[in-house]
Amino acid sequence: MFDRVQGITIDAGEVEIFVKRCGSGLPLLLLHGFPETHLMWREIAPLLSDQYEVFCPDLRGYGNSSCPDSTSDHAPYSKRAMARDMVEMMGNFGHERFAVVGHDRGARVAHRLALDFPAHVRHLAVLDILPTEVVWDNADAKFALSFWPWSLLSQPSPLPERLISAAPDAIVDDALNCWGTKPDSFTQEVRDAYVDALRDPARVHAICEEYRAAATIDREHDVADITAGKKVACPVLAVWSKHGGIEKWYQDHGGPLELWRKFACDVEGCAVDGGHFFPEETPDQTAEMLRQFLQKSA
Repeated sequence: MFDRVQGITIDAGEVEIFVKRCGSGLPLLLLHGFPETHLMWREIAPLLSDQYEVFCPDLRGYGNSSCPDSTSDHAPYSKRAMARDMVEMMGNFGHERFAVVGHDRGARVAHRLALDFPAHVRHLAVLDILPTEVVWDNADAKFALSFWPWSLLSQPSPLPERLISAAPDAIVDDALNCWGTKPDSFTQEVRDAYVDALRDPARVHAICEEYRAAATIDREHDVADITAGKKVACPVLAVWSKHGGIEKWYQDHGGPLELWRKFACDVEGCAVDGGHFFPEETPDQTAEMLRQFLQKSA
């Protein structure tokens, strides 16, 4: 079904955003991670389309969305800028209030969206992340060795760009095969699509800029909110991989759920049996979990 959905390009002000839309009902925005595109929601979007009008965009710099020029402070690829894109895009469809689900990098955009634009977000689900400042503040050798994109892709240009461009298939294979998800969760067609998305030098640079933003300006935004005591006001679902670092590394800090409760007023969640890409590994389970959460009053 998802293959038959025709994507469209929306003028979001600063950028053009490619998005696929399906279903009818309350608006639901699904945001992808790295090294994925909107395609990561290929199984989940149809499952939720009976109750929701589902939007699956490519974030700026990813997939088929545009890659604006960056600046020395990486602000054009901050989560704040990317969240603003989503508000503009949803407004083009007449939606001023909607639910947001994000995985990986998309969850960071979703988190910032709920902080910066609280009137627009009805529910927030964040899949396999902790807040950016928490991750950087607690980074250690285990983190650096396990989640190499954080440290590698945030290095100054052009080193990471040249490395990714030289072997995009190696980047995708390492992520999809080595981050805890069963490799057969991805067809060769899906793998090829993710590799192809990393063949454009402009797109590779944009993705690296997004990681550089996470190491710099995104942290500044997070620290400012922490200092001001600002929290996500809407209901939050935090779900993470039972087999990944989030489950294992943060128990001394109270665990993932307690950490999220420092950043949001109303949080529920749990670990799920799957790897980092569990939305693609167990789409039925993930869709049902999201459905139950989204039906709760906000």
